[in-house]
Amino acid sequence: MNKLLIFPLFLGGILFSQQKTDSLEFRKIADVVMNDGTAYEDLRHLTKNIGHRVSGSEAYEKAADWAVETLKKAGADKVWKQPVNVPVWMHGKESLAVKGTDGKWKKIRMLSLGNSEGTGGKDLSGALIVVRNFDEFNKLADTDLKDKIVLFNYPFRQEIISTMEGYGDAVKYRVMAASAVARRGGKAAIIRSVSTAFDDVPHTGVMHYQEGVRKIPVGAVGPRTADELQEMAARGVLVARLNSNCGMRGEKPSFNVIGELTGKDSKKVIVVGGHLDSWDVGEGAHDDGTGIVQSIEVLRALKKTAYRNHHTIRVVCFANEENGARGGNAYADSLQLKKEPHIFALESDAGGFSPRGFGLIGTAEQKKQIRSWAPLFLPYGVYDFSIEEGGVDIDPMKKSGIALSGLIPDSQRYFDIHHSDADTFEKVNRRELLLGATVMTQMIYMIDRYWK
Repeated sequence: MNKLLIFPLFLGGILFSQQKTDSLEFRKIADVVMNDGTAYEDLRHLTKNIGHRVSGSEAYEKAADWAVETLKKAGADKVWKQPVNVPVWMHGKESLAVKGTDGKWKKIRMLSLGNSEGTGGKDLSGALIVVRNFDEFNKLADTDLKDKIVLFNYPFRQEIISTMEGYGDAVKYRVMAASAVARRGGKAAIIRSVSTAFDDVPHTGVMHYQEGVRKIPVGAVGPRTADELQEMAARGVLVARLNSNCGMRGEKPSFNVIGELTGKDSKKVIVVGGHLDSWDVGEGAHDDGTGIVQSIEVLRALKKTAYRNHHTIRVVCFANEENGARGGNAYADSLQLKKEPHIFALESDAGGFSPRGFGLIGTAEQKKQIRSWAPLFLPYGVYDFSIEEGGVDIDPMKKSGIALSGLIPDSQRYFDIHHSDADTFEKVNRRELLLGATVMTQMIYMIDRYWK
């Protein structure tokens, strides 16, 4: 045989043998998680016994204690709490009513947006102006907006197939509406909820005040209500009456919760995690209870398969993702301070639906390496490695040059329930949740074995 042909054949044989070994390991991981995984029951306990977990609340502290015990039961070698100062925002009682041309007040379901200031428990009334978007709003004169309440009825664009892209398009109204209205003399803002659904469920979510601009109240109404108010405004002048007790209440000490399987022959760290906090509506199931229990399941599965990890594999339950991202920043700062070498971070924060891919942020060579593993993941329904995405909590680690990845589930139903009363345990499918945990474990296994 030509000697020039021997080496490629030899190399090909090695690669085939590695793929076969990894395929068998993938199967072993899937068998352990799909048959014996406890993520679904962990989620039941988190959502039903503790419930929603807004930063700074007593419920969050209970969730942190639960995470410590759950990580210990999963087999972590070490478990600890990392101190984090978090902002405290409280919802409180709230109401919205609108009076139309018939002179009758109609009560409207509303949720104040996260970090919004309220009315101090007093009624705030004013003429209600309805616009479809910022273009319509910008065409109005300041005199038309002074002392008015403005509703932005901007729908989640249904023709955008990627719901994450659609969310990015619509969420600017949630983030920017209050300051846009305040700059032009308005007294309050309301938005159409950032939702793919055509129901009447209001969704909350974080907003931001522009520095130096007066802080006015801002809330969200359901999609159907927004359309109804648009129609009513076309028939005549509307008056809105808003009352809310929400607002910031300073800061308080809190925690990230961390558990790890110590590496056998390396001090380098691989992170997998989600955020333990949620908004104070629903049960914080898909956002992000599923990411938390999936991450703990990764640790449990690796322990149960008796896999001997080379690097330290660390589960991080991040604090305060929803209204400050303090947990992610605190963790990233600590690894720089301690000079802990990290090589990869994976986050699950897009719901517990069927996994479809992994977002990737890293070098071209790193992306190429992960994409070369695609055939191993395909039998588990994972095929999309094209999106450049990590996660809010792990994003601060970019400053340390760490490669990031985010689990990409099928998100077509996610924004129906995101940040609303509808985000409950019952909306999570056990099989889909465990399949997500399976592929996350498989990814961590591959990173641990082969990451360059």
